[in-house]
Amino acid sequence: MEPTKSIWMDGELVPWAEAKVHVLTHALHYGTGVFEGIRAYKNDDGTAVFRLRDHMKRLLVSAGAYSMQIEYSVDELVVAVRDTVTDNELESCYIRPISFYELGTIGLNPSGARLRTSIIAFPWGAYLGEEGLLNGIRVKVSSWARISLRSFPAAKATGPYINSVLANQEALREGYDEALLLTSDGNVSEGAGENLFLIKDGQVMTPPLSDGCLAGITRQSVMTLLTDDGHTIVEKSILPADLFEADELFLTGTAAEVTPVREVDDHPIGSGKPGPITRRAQELFSDAAGGKLEQYRDWLDYL
Repeated sequence: MEPTKSIWMDGELVPWAEAKVHVLTHALHYGTGVFEGIRAYKNDDGTAVFRLRDHMKRLLVSAGAYSMQIEYSVDELVVAVRDTVTDNELESCYIRPISFYELGTIGLNPSGARLRTSIIAFPWGAYLGEEGLLNGIRVKVSSWARISLRSFPAAKATGPYINSVLANQEALREGYDEALLLTSDGNVSEGAGENLFLIKDGQVMTPPLSDGCLAGITRQSVMTLLTDDGHTIVEKSILPADLFEADELFLTGTAAEVTPVREVDDHPIGSGKPGPITRRAQELFSDAAGGKLEQYRDWLDYL
């Protein structure tokens, strides 16, 4: 990670090296935090943050699911992101807003702990590699099951991501680029940090939210882009066997953007190369984020 000049913390910009918390931070011990991942892109009209307000709305919804009362409004958080990116003189970057319980208690009950909010912005290239974006990645079906929605709210919280960490580490140890997690019922849920799309006979499918996947903003964006492009999108449960019969697979996420999958458990997907619908999804997403598609300009928040 490349350090930048400043980080926004609780309403003010502080130097990168001074953005610190105490070792008794409640979130450090119990994972009591919520966060977002956002990207800003440099395009012909300047730097634009992709779906900034939607991300901030989701941050507040996630906080509410855990009874966390963030003191900032969506509008205030939007301004904070603009200030952070501008102060760091970043043209393209990854943005990480996070709210978490800090000092005040060491017991499970966070009541009395201070709720802090921070926004970090820094340069970050392709999460799964430029080679992965171009030619596709190799994934492994993890031995770890996706945490059930009966166990935690369907929100983007810090604690449950240990599930994704375990799956990702297992995949990397075994020579793969990423993991896919199944539900306890055996349905495909999502990647360790991405949503999944499957194409078979021209039909585009993605697991329903009821199968434990995050309501990804990039997922929803790609669904809209492909639907408007004339494709039919179906939300349906996907079995592991369906992966091996797929013509195309790709992952979506703020960090991953639209990343093709060329192999699952050493089994080539389709021709073993990114297919036409995957390429079209990449093109549409890139053009939308780059301000080239007028009908999606409202997704962009220019600095």
